[in-house]
Amino acid sequence: MAEQVADYVLGRLSTWGVQRVYGYPGDGINGMLGAFDRAAGRPEFIQTRHEEMAAFMACGHAKFTGEVGVCTATSGPGAIHLLNGLYDAKLDHQPVVAVVGQQKRIAQGTHFQQEVALEQLFADVSEFCQVCMDPGQVRHVIDRAFKTALTTRGVATVVLPEDIQEADAEPSPPKEHGAVFSSVGWSRPRVLPNREELHKAAGVLNEGSKVALLVGQGAADAEGEVLEAADLLGAGIAKALLGRDVVPDELPYVTGPIGLLGSKASDEMINECDTLLMIGSSFPYGEWLPDEGSCRGVEIDIDGRMIGLRYPMEAHLVGDSKETLRELIPLLECKEDRSWREKIEKDVDSWNTVLRKRASQTFEGRINPQAVVHEVSPMLPDGALLTADSGSATNWWARHLKLRKGMHATLSGTLATMGPGVPYAIAARFAYPDRPVIAFVGDGAFQMNGMNEMLTVKRYADRLASPAPLVFCVFNNQDLNQVTWEQRAMGGDPKYPGSQDIPDFPYARYAELAGLRGIRCDDPDEVTSAWQEALAGGRPTVLEFVVDSEIAPIPPHVTKDQATKTLKAGVQDPQRTGIAARGFRQKLTEMYENLPGRKSD
Repeated sequence: MAEQVADYVLGRLSTWGVQRVYGYPGDGINGMLGAFDRAAGRPEFIQTRHEEMAAFMACGHAKFTGEVGVCTATSGPGAIHLLNGLYDAKLDHQPVVAVVGQQKRIAQGTHFQQEVALEQLFADVSEFCQVCMDPGQVRHVIDRAFKTALTTRGVATVVLPEDIQEADAEPSPPKEHGAVFSSVGWSRPRVLPNREELHKAAGVLNEGSKVALLVGQGAADAEGEVLEAADLLGAGIAKALLGRDVVPDELPYVTGPIGLLGSKASDEMINECDTLLMIGSSFPYGEWLPDEGSCRGVEIDIDGRMIGLRYPMEAHLVGDSKETLRELIPLLECKEDRSWREKIEKDVDSWNTVLRKRASQTFEGRINPQAVVHEVSPMLPDGALLTADSGSATNWWARHLKLRKGMHATLSGTLATMGPGVPYAIAARFAYPDRPVIAFVGDGAFQMNGMNEMLTVKRYADRLASPAPLVFCVFNNQDLNQVTWEQRAMGGDPKYPGSQDIPDFPYARYAELAGLRGIRCDDPDEVTSAWQEALAGGRPTVLEFVVDSEIAPIPPHVTKDQATKTLKAGVQDPQRTGIAARGFRQKLTEMYENLPGRKSD
C-alpha cells in the first residue's frame, strides 16, 4: 500500500520533533486517525475530552517546553472548538500548529454538511493558514507552518481536506514550474538593538537613582542577566504574571507580581521609582505603571511593534532580552548608594508579613483560601511545574506562592480565559513525567471543563502516575468569585446570586469514581496535612478545599472610585456582614504593619 498524505504528515511532524498531538476524533480527520494507528506512537495521538482542551494542551506544552505544541480536530464543529485555546496561544505568544480536517474538495462550495470557511475562521488567530489542495503541496505547507509558528511565536493552521489525507503522498513533487522543495529546520536568531540605542539606554539607567525592573515572559531565558543588571543598578524586580518564573521569589529584592493581583511592594516600587526598565513584558495596565512624566523609561522587547507601547520610553531596545542585556550590562555603572535597594527589601519583608497574617486569619471555622496557597508554598517539591486558572484563586496563586529556582509557572495571561489550568497541567506531565505538577483551579473553571479532563487523566493514568505528585487543587466556594468581587468594586452592584452562585459538588468523590485519589478538606486545621497527603505522589489527585468566599482579593491600592462602589454594593449585598468583618481585619493587618516605627515580626 502506497504511503498516504496523512502518513506523510505524521512523519513530517515527527521529523520536526513532535512526540504527541492532542486532539479529538471525527470523520473529517479519518485519514489522519488511520495514520496515527499506523504510526505506532510516532507521534502519539492523545485523546482529550474536547477540542478546546486539545488546543490548551498544545499551548501548555509550548509554554513549559519551548517547543511547538500540536493539536488536531475534525472539520466544522471540531475546528471551531479549537479557537479559544488557539487564541490563548496567540495572545501569549506561544508556537502552536493546528492540523484540521475539511470536507472533500469536490464538495466545497456546496453548503455541504460540516463545511465551514476555515481559512476565514482561522485568519485572525493564525500567523499562517493554508488549505492543502494537492498532495505535492503538503511538504512545504507543513514546513512553513512550523517555521512560522517558531519565528512569530504564534499559531499556524494547516487544513487538510478528507480526500487529500487519503491520497497517495508526494514527498518530492515533480520538478516543474511552481513546485517547491522545502526542508525541516529552524534556528533562533540573535536579535540586537543598535549601539547608539544601547548607549542611550545605559545613560538613562546610569543617571537614575531609583531604578525599578519589570520583567515578563520575554525574559525567561535571561535570569542571570536580569539579576546582574538589577544588582548593578541597585534595583528591585517586579514580575508580570507570565514572567513569574523569570527570577526566584527567594531573593529579598524581588517584589513579586504587579497589578490588580500584585503585591504592595511592587506597587510602592513602581510608584516611587525615577527610572523604569521593562524587559520582555507587554503588561497592559497603565494604572499600575508610573504616572506619565514621573519617571524615565527604557524597554527591551523583541517585537518592535510593541516597543514603547505601554509607557513612554526614552530608549527603545528592539532585541532578544538575554542578548540585549549582555550588550547593555558592560555599559552600566554600579550604583554605590544602596538606600533604594534597602528600602525595597524592607517593603518586601513587610509585605510578606502582611501575607502571612492575612493567611492565618479564619472566620466562622471556614478555610481561608489564602492559607491553601500560603501553607503549601514552602512544601512545594523542587522543580515543580505550576499552573493556575482564571478566577479569584489566581489572586492567591499570584501573591502567596513563592517560586524557588528551577520551578516553572504559567497561566492564561493575556486572554485570561477560564479553563486552561487543568489541560496545562496534563500537558506538563506528559512532557515531564518525573516532575511534580500542581494546578490551582477554582470550582467555576473546574465545572466548566476541568472535571471532564479528569477522564483524560483516568484514560492515561498509568502514564501520568508517578512518585512525583500530580495534583489538581480545587477551591470550592460555590461562587464565581472573581466576577462577584468585580461586580462590587467596578460596577457598584451587590452580588447577584442568579449569575454568581454555582452548585456545590463533591469533587474529591468524583475523582474517586474516576479511579483517581480524592482528598476533601473543610477544616482550617487540616490544610497542611491535606497537602502532605496529596504531595505524597503515586496516583493523580484531586485535592478539594471548601473555602471562604467572603474574603476579598484586596488590590495593592484601592482607588476612591473602587471604594465608593464597593461601599454602595455592600449596602444591599447578601453577604454584607461577612464581607465587612473580613475586609476590616484583612486591611487592618496592612495598616498595622505600616505604622511608623513598626518592626516586622
